[in-house]
Amino acid sequence: MVKSNLQSIRNLDGISKIQYEGKQSTNPLAFKHYDPNEVIGDKTMKEHLRFSIAYWHTLTADGTDMFGTGTMQRSWDSYSGMDLAKARLDAAFQLFDRLDVPYFSFHDRDIAPEGDSLQETNQQLDLIVGRMKDYMKDSQVKLLWNTANMFKHPRFVHGAATSCHADVFAYAAAQVKKGIETAKELDAENYVFWGGREGYDTLLNTDMKRELDHLATFLHMAVDYAKEIGYTGQMLIEPKPKEPTTHQYDTDAATTIAFLKQYGLDQHFKLNIEANHATLAGHTFEHELRVASIHGLLGSVDANQGHPLLGWDTDEFPTDLYATTLAMYEILKNGGLGTGGLNFDAKVRRASFDLEDLLYAHIAGMDAFAKGLRVAHRLIENRVFEDVIKHRYRSFSEGIGRDISEGKANFHTLEEYALKHSVMRNESGREEQLKARLNQYLLED
Repeated sequence: MVKSNLQSIRNLDGISKIQYEGKQSTNPLAFKHYDPNEVIGDKTMKEHLRFSIAYWHTLTADGTDMFGTGTMQRSWDSYSGMDLAKARLDAAFQLFDRLDVPYFSFHDRDIAPEGDSLQETNQQLDLIVGRMKDYMKDSQVKLLWNTANMFKHPRFVHGAATSCHADVFAYAAAQVKKGIETAKELDAENYVFWGGREGYDTLLNTDMKRELDHLATFLHMAVDYAKEIGYTGQMLIEPKPKEPTTHQYDTDAATTIAFLKQYGLDQHFKLNIEANHATLAGHTFEHELRVASIHGLLGSVDANQGHPLLGWDTDEFPTDLYATTLAMYEILKNGGLGTGGLNFDAKVRRASFDLEDLLYAHIAGMDAFAKGLRVAHRLIENRVFEDVIKHRYRSFSEGIGRDISEGKANFHTLEEYALKHSVMRNESGREEQLKARLNQYLLED
């Protein structure tokens, strides 16, 4: 049993575990749609959704933005250094308990600060990991994934695995080595690579081919080391299109998949798809999920949303019911997320600075995905879209269409067919009707 060194997380002391009260409830500290024990299909909501709390936005973010200093009121921020790391850990597991989430996630530098040397940094990390392991044993909360923060420190100004400096590449390798060891120590179900600065600002000083080769070499090294120490968690890559660099090498799902296949890494990695990154890439969330899914590479999800009027990564809590419904539709069609989950890589707004706002925000996100799960399941069960799609492509199930689908046609046979069948009758795609049907399901539930 871990004894808290934080005397009072004042705003949560009087708050009990959040309960499901149903959609008629007016209690802001209750779930309206997320009933963890409700069975949808062959699983409970808790098993389907596999919610996870992100350590960085929830425990370490202070509300600082490019125009102003921090606003968050957190009792643990009265500490510093390792005392702060311990206090955040105490607060984290109290929050996990209140929300009854099964998973959490973190960057290495979220949970323990850097020391004056790599050795000291690793020692401090080990101390917190030891305490975290005890907390996990007591609480039954599991680690969905961990990752290495290789973007914040000035050493990574030119990237990590894609840096132009070999010493930085070596340091990054040592940091990820420790991260994989931490994943094994804590039984993390996944390990994530997010290349925050793996890209370029200008091609004028960039050897792109060399950097891509180095990135692939780095990832192969990580796979080899995981095998060496017996870590069997799923390796994940998280695509992102821009910010902070002009171009990032994992700009979207399709680009990342092409990279993985080019370098023979697709057998070892799946994708961690983030909603806000999808929209920054000019795609919908459901598009990125489907691209990953059709390649068999959908691994996990960072559950958030961007602001439609802002061009950067706002990481808002997911409340858009269309987005959560269509996301759950793709996830259910994928057969679930396997060892992945719905990780709330989301932060409360700068003006939502009370500690209780963390609870309100997570409740809103969990309810939004629960509603999406329920609606998506009914859409699939009733074959609302499947039958429309099957009918729309029916010409490829017989005659010349079947020959095309089965690879039996060629330009000669297709020309012969076209000369004999010059009249074509397209049918309406009924897009508006389908959207109205989707609305009907959302409103009926």
